Order: sequence, then structure tokens, then C-alpha cells
Amino acid sequence: MFGITDYAAFVVAFWLFLMVPGPGNLVIAAGTTQGGMRGGMAATLGVIAGDQILIWCALGGVAALLHAYPTAFKALQWTGAVYLAWLGIRMWRMRQGGGAAAMPASPRHFRQGLLITLLNPKAIVFYVAFLPLFIDPVRQQGAVTFAALAVTAAVLVLLYGFIESLLVQRFAERLRASARISGLLRKLASVFLIGFGVRLATSS
Repeated sequence: MFGITDYAAFVVAFWLFLMVPGPGNLVIAAGTTQGGMRGGMAATLGVIAGDQILIWCALGGVAALLHAYPTAFKALQWTGAVYLAWLGIRMWRMRQGGGAAAMPASPRHFRQGLLITLLNPKAIVFYVAFLPLFIDPVRQQGAVTFAALAVTAAVLVLLYGFIESLLVQRFAERLRASARISGLLRKLASVFLIGFGVRLATSS
């Protein structure tokens, strides 16, 4: 199908990849907590935009240039680490208004989803190693095959982001009345964001 060796396997493998806890999951959950479903979906669209850029860069060989220039790769790694840690610190310091309604969605949620995806060098490496596994070198149709993979990835991220936002929204509605529990969850998410930043900075 479109030069893809096993389309069903690609869908399953990519969905499992989405389920692995990471910065993308956290930014969607944070967007939902702050802006409701609209905030979560705005963050999801940001993640999709970042994924599409990385996918096409990987397919175009841009990621190979990063491997050829370790200094550039390391700079991207540190930039992503600093941004993740900054988001975590900002979330930790955010004041919690018990029983307050969710803030309206804003371009900030989209921007966070976009940047947190683009500044994650692990995602670039993943796409470079992952996508070629499902491309038939004999039957591949160039841009058609690449577009099929990219569109499928976008649809899967959109569906996953919707499900995650829906679950987080329902869970948050039950906890919104408890400022203490909500604050603890917010700080826990902050610690994870900072942890991801530290992990990126210390990884080789």
C-alpha cells in the first residue's frame, strides 16, 4: 500500500510509541488542565505540527546532518532540555485557584506543543530509525509513500490527543474542587517536565 511494507504494523507501532510517557503527553495534559478540551486540542495540534516537521526533515535527510555535526546536535539537545525545565519551573510556580474555571485556550498551548516536539532531539532520532522500517525500497513511490506515512501519523496523534484530553478533562473536573489534590498533580507534572529536561541534558 503506497509502497509501505506493512501499514497495519506501522499504525500499531506508532500508537504504542504515542502511549510511552514523554513530553508530548505531558504538554497535552497540561493544556487540558489549563484550558479544557480546547487547550488540550490546541496542544495536540502543536504536537502534530512539530511531528510533521520532524518527519519530513527525517525523510529529507536533515537529521543525518545533525549526526554529522555533533556540536549542532548537542546544542539542540541542550535547548530542548532548558525549555522543558523552564516549562516545569513555570508550572510549579503557577498559582492554583481552587474551584476556578479553566483558562481559555490560547496560542500558547499550540506553541508549547510545537516547541516541545521540535526541541526533542530524541524524536528526530526516532523518526530516522523508525520510518525506514516500513518503506519498501522497491515499491516505494517517493513523495506518495512519505505523505501516506506523514498523514497517518498526524491522524493518529490527533485521535490520541483527543482521547487523552477527554480523559484528563473528566478527571480534572472531579478534582477541580480540591485545590490540594490539583496542586499536587500540577507539581508532579512539573517534576516530570524538569526530569525530562535533565534526562535530555545528561543523555549522550
